[in-house]
Amino acid sequence: MLGSLLLAASRSPLARRAVSGSPATRAVVDRFVAGESTADAVAATRRLTGSGLAVTIDHLGEEVRDKETAIEAAEAYVTLLGALRPLGLGDRAEVSVKLSAVGQALDGGGPDGIALENARRICSAARDSGATVTLDMEDHTTVDSTLEILRALRADFPETGVAIQAYLLRSEADCRDLAGSRVRLVKGAYREPASVAYQGRGEVDRAYVRCLRVLMAGGGYPMVATHDDRLIAVAEMLAGRHGRDRDGYEYQMLYGVRADRQRDLAAAGHRVRVYVPFGDDWYGYFMRRLAERPANVAFFLRALKGK
Repeated sequence: MLGSLLLAASRSPLARRAVSGSPATRAVVDRFVAGESTADAVAATRRLTGSGLAVTIDHLGEEVRDKETAIEAAEAYVTLLGALRPLGLGDRAEVSVKLSAVGQALDGGGPDGIALENARRICSAARDSGATVTLDMEDHTTVDSTLEILRALRADFPETGVAIQAYLLRSEADCRDLAGSRVRLVKGAYREPASVAYQGRGEVDRAYVRCLRVLMAGGGYPMVATHDDRLIAVAEMLAGRHGRDRDGYEYQMLYGVRADRQRDLAAAGHRVRVYVPFGDDWYGYFMRRLAERPANVAFFLRALKGK
């Protein structure tokens, strides 16, 4: 119930004003967001890669409704990738892109519109830096559009990856279609109706494992995005069953969440990639992080009380 309320609040202008206006909020946001500027994102990247981790960087923003803002969002990625290039990190520092931030809603999200044009610019800049791009997945109404744009991008940038949300009823079939691609498998972080998504935790976990089986058996590169030790163990078991060595898949975790576990996995020889968000449009992302784990909410409430 609390998670559903927080997900609803993530789309509420009133809740946005209340949370964003609280002086205590910034300290909590800093746990989950690397900062607001390109320099902040680069500093976080240096710190994390220096400790043996990889990163995927998200310039925060979504649901853009005008062309100028969409172009600015794409330019922010181009600037970031230019700043990363001298570091020589290659695909240890990739970027994650929400298509709604680069114009997906402006032209129906088809494969001939501004979102594809902006995504191409980002992919080209990533290739110049030796990096890669993964398309984030948003709510269920955008899935078909995102996959259409992915197919168009992969004609020229076959290394482009995509996130798939296991809790959607369609996702196992989508994983089969994408079994030769780079796929980040997540549980799902949007409020979705029972008509399109599993609702219970057990149902979602079982769906995640089914999707993971498909990806590990396929010819692509699974990116196992979870903080759940049970699912991490399942992933390692499935990788062994299908003859994948530790270069054949990776784990992904969020910035500010289970940093000790990230370091332990990396020390054991696994590739671990940290999802690093930055930018000033942090509200929706922040609220989804609170919704995922009760411990995050407790942390936020303690900060609001000044404890």
